[in-house]
Amino acid sequence: MRAAPHKNAGSNVIDGTAIENSFNFVDTNNGLGERKSGSGKVSVSTVALFTLAMAAASGLGAVPFFFVELDPQWAGLCNGIAAGVMLAASFDLIEEGQQGHDAGNWVVIGILAGGIFVLLCKKFLEQYGEVSMLDIKGADAAKVILVIGIMTLHSFGEGSGVGVSFAGSKGFSQGLLVTLAIAVHNIPEGLAVSMVLASRGVSPQNAMLWSVITSLPQPIVAVPSFICADAFNKFLPFCTGFAAGCMIWIVVAEVLPDALKEASSSQVASAATLSVAFMEALGTLFQSFSHDYSSEDASGFLVSLLFGLGPLLGGIVLVSFALAFHLQHALLMGSASGIAFVLGAWRPLQLLLSSKMGFMPLILLLATGAAFVHVASSSVLKLADRRRASANKLPTVSGFSVSIHTLQSFMSCGAVAFHALAEGLALGVAASKAPGLGRHMVLPISLHGFPRGAAVASCIFGATDSWHGSLAAAALIGATAPISAIGAILAGIDYTGLDHVMVFACGGLIPSFGTIIKRAVRLDSRKSSCGLVIGVVFATLCLTFTKLVCLHTPYCNSAPEAVR
Repeated sequence: MRAAPHKNAGSNVIDGTAIENSFNFVDTNNGLGERKSGSGKVSVSTVALFTLAMAAASGLGAVPFFFVELDPQWAGLCNGIAAGVMLAASFDLIEEGQQGHDAGNWVVIGILAGGIFVLLCKKFLEQYGEVSMLDIKGADAAKVILVIGIMTLHSFGEGSGVGVSFAGSKGFSQGLLVTLAIAVHNIPEGLAVSMVLASRGVSPQNAMLWSVITSLPQPIVAVPSFICADAFNKFLPFCTGFAAGCMIWIVVAEVLPDALKEASSSQVASAATLSVAFMEALGTLFQSFSHDYSSEDASGFLVSLLFGLGPLLGGIVLVSFALAFHLQHALLMGSASGIAFVLGAWRPLQLLLSSKMGFMPLILLLATGAAFVHVASSSVLKLADRRRASANKLPTVSGFSVSIHTLQSFMSCGAVAFHALAEGLALGVAASKAPGLGRHMVLPISLHGFPRGAAVASCIFGATDSWHGSLAAAALIGATAPISAIGAILAGIDYTGLDHVMVFACGGLIPSFGTIIKRAVRLDSRKSSCGLVIGVVFATLCLTFTKLVCLHTPYCNSAPEAVR
């Protein structure tokens, strides 16, 4: 057994032989390309790379519009949500700018200047005459230009904040946490931009592109603010106030009036209030976390996010194979069941063979989990069966009909999500023990989540024949484990009792996918059996290779046993 190396990655190096060697940074003459801080050197290329990824996160806000179309009432609600997100962002900017001596005065001046700037821009667009953007013309085009311009402008303040954080006393760990926080914050902001565009008929591809464009100033400004942190700090109060003033004026004068044209005032107010509350809660969460962070927390945060990469890759590979080889539904559902059965048996067998849990307690937990999921699924299906409008259809919601068989597949994916949540808790407990920001953990963690994404995508594709829905389901299931892992880090829980939770979750996979394999056998017994074997072999190979990779990977002993 190799013990996990020393956590102080700034003064210890692990070479390819997993031997730890100590050295001290001796550098009193830092060049322009890198700065030395409490956590070692941070290069300009590192800041640029992480902030580019942070800006790209805005594009995720447009993903829902690839699957849904907005009717007029929903367009009004979306504008209300966008107004709430923009107001919350402006509040955060005002709070950020008020730090320092006499900073409040400059923030107020910036807010007034921002309002005047928007008025002048509006007058200019009106004098310019008929304007157009994408397929939008007239007054709507002017409003879209203003919204995109102001959201782009406000990204300058966020970019400077990230650059200054990388140049701070705690260096990379501090900058990473701020970058991850703003990346998560960028998703609802990208959603707000996409809502404004989608409500005016813009395609999802263009909405995603413009959402990313509005965040591009973040990496552009982050690099110079990292190099000249002290100078940027002096101008930060005015800049944040200016961006906040612009956004407040846009919301009051443009976005909210458009929302009230399509939906009632109570609906718009509710949508805006909920979005403001969500953004403020998100900001408070990251603020409280960043006040008491460490390099171990930064490592755990990053490793937890990487836990969602494997399921997404598994879903992409499965969908690619299904489309390329025209795989039949029975084969897909059989393979999904085979993967699920291996996932359900893997951890209980580990605990049993290592004598960490007795046979009777293990069987009791498995049976309890199976009974819980069976009762919950049966209740939902019976309720849906009473309300279905035809022989095999549920009442439509916004024109989308769901069959009973499709609902069963969704319930099975819910059992997989519960299993992912339990493993995410275990990962969150141990992720902070992987120093070096967990870079050696990327391969084993991704490989471990690979079969989970393939199972979900296979199950949904076999039920709906929709590759969009399959990828969306794999992405959602992939997000479950990182969310629970981050929750475990923030809550500071330990590993006590998590084995029992995981065994309970494993039991829930059995009845869920037992129903799926029965339906597959009724469709085609030969192909479903073949799919079952393929799923079992595939999942076994993935989990076995995860353990083999861990045996020869530095830091992998820091991973929870659920992953190893």
